[in-house]
Amino acid sequence: MAGELPFEQPLLELKAKIEELRKFGSDKQMDFSDEIARLEQRYEQLAAQLYSSMSTSEKMQLARHPQRPTTLDYIQLIFTDFMELHGDRLYGDDLAIVGGLARLNGIPVTVVGHQKGKDTKDNIARHFGMPHPDGLRKGLRLMKQANKFKRPIITFIDTPGAYPGSAAEERGQSEAIARNLMEMASFGVPIICVVIGEGGSGGALALGVGNRVFMLENAIYSVSTPEAASSILYKDASRSGEAAEAMKITADHILNLGVIDGIIQEPRGGAHRDVQSLALEIKQTLIKHLQELTALTEKELIEDRYRKFRKIGRFTYIQEGNHNHA
Repeated sequence: MAGELPFEQPLLELKAKIEELRKFGSDKQMDFSDEIARLEQRYEQLAAQLYSSMSTSEKMQLARHPQRPTTLDYIQLIFTDFMELHGDRLYGDDLAIVGGLARLNGIPVTVVGHQKGKDTKDNIARHFGMPHPDGLRKGLRLMKQANKFKRPIITFIDTPGAYPGSAAEERGQSEAIARNLMEMASFGVPIICVVIGEGGSGGALALGVGNRVFMLENAIYSVSTPEAASSILYKDASRSGEAAEAMKITADHILNLGVIDGIIQEPRGGAHRDVQSLALEIKQTLIKHLQELTALTEKELIEDRYRKFRKIGRFTYIQEGNHNHA
């Protein structure tokens, strides 16, 4: 096993015992196959129990796993003929957003997504997947091009949030997010969004206005990071786990709230355990729903997207002493 998280420690210890017993038997030329089989059975039972009852905090750890596949990993496995395009034609090329032209099962599409780094140096260059305004404008430029040439748009969402620094604010972070929301709502082409890791705040929403929105099983989607919410609500960032539970940020919670259209199951133990099989699942989901959406006219696609977001949430209003729900 590689890259174990703290809650996976019991599995790591049991795996070590199995390997130790196997090595001891080999060195001493003794048969411990029955004992090893019992331990392996126990391992499978423990793994099934552990991964089927994860807390929100534990799923959050998986969503942020340093070995979790990124947008570029999925692009390589799902699409063909990918050609990356750069720059927003206004300021620069933000590496926290990647995108370009590709083919999905032979169909020309535009792909845009957040990109986290593979190591510390790469993460610094990519701002840990937190886009500046120029990154969001780059994404919008590619999506507007897709709309012009009638290509479907696929987005991959994986960011703690839009970059919070002063440079981003100076270049119009809020305006960039708002413009992406407005423009994406008006596109006459199919848009499918997949939350592959963290879906944090406006940085996620800026690529998230789709006809269909999906989440990977262990991904999270939230109005802010649990650490930020904890600091605001409890004045204590260390209570992020408690805040995460209260915010209902996991895929099953988000599906129940009607914010997403489906959950794509991950390999047991997380996406990094078997990237290729998960990429195939994502590809099949994209192809299925793209076939459905391409049957709609431009006007129907816009209306479909409008209805999707309009029906999210509930509110209560009071009129002359009566409670009404909508």
